[in-house]
Amino acid sequence: MKTIVICGATATGKSDLAVSLAQEIGGEIINADSMQIYKGMDIGTAKLTESERAGIAHHLLDVLQVTEDATVAWYQGLARAAVTEIHDRGKHAIIVGGTGLYIKSILDDLNFPDTDAAVRQKLTEEAKEFGIVQLFQRLELLDPAAAAAIDRQNERRVIRALEVIEITGKPFTANLPREDSSLYPDALQFGLVMDREKIGERVQARVDQMWQMGFVAEVDRLIADGILEATTARRALGYAQIIAMRNGEITEDVAIEETKRATRQYVRRQETWFSRDARINWISPVQPRLETVLNKINSATS
Repeated sequence: MKTIVICGATATGKSDLAVSLAQEIGGEIINADSMQIYKGMDIGTAKLTESERAGIAHHLLDVLQVTEDATVAWYQGLARAAVTEIHDRGKHAIIVGGTGLYIKSILDDLNFPDTDAAVRQKLTEEAKEFGIVQLFQRLELLDPAAAAAIDRQNERRVIRALEVIEITGKPFTANLPREDSSLYPDALQFGLVMDREKIGERVQARVDQMWQMGFVAEVDRLIADGILEATTARRALGYAQIIAMRNGEITEDVAIEETKRATRQYVRRQETWFSRDARINWISPVQPRLETVLNKINSATS
């Protein structure tokens, strides 16, 4: 049984391709989007509806409440167990998503340095006193590769990267495994790409559509469910902007434009992350996606 990855930036069409592939080869899908694991975060994460899943089993969707925080180590254990269970049923495991670290945690021998409460507390206090931008600038000096993949406003991830650097004495990215350490050496990885202008247009259209589908009402429900108490979920793209709107910090028009801008920035970080993995077979916009993937799978089998 095969392990197949469909990865790439936001709005490139990964989910639809994964469903079509699963239908063709007899597969089940494992979500590798760090926000689609949350119940109720549907519109803003472009989560496929039940009908769009076309009867294909999806794993690691809707597994946490928005008040709960996920860790990569937690995800790694559940996702690897899902791969084993799918293979045991005689099905192919199709991992799909744009969270690069989640995908890497499944495939590779990725170990996580312990936390140090004292170091983390010190960094947290520095963030409060000097601002997260100053800590991010420190990260840029100590580990430019990590800084390129992390949102400068994501306080949790910036602090974690600096914590690992301080604990290990090595760059955060030095703790990531080499590509020859894969637990699934026969895994086939496919990355979807689009030119920057095209993906920008898709981001614009996607955000507008989310608003039309009731994104604001979705966030209102999640506020009632306690998302404001969360560390991770409340920072998700779009959700953070609508929360700021509800707090009276920005207007709705600004929230929409800020969501588009932040999503475009996230796309660039995703592209930077995935471009470092030489194992990914890239599929251009002009290639027939499903046929290209099927041909690669068949040639790998023969």
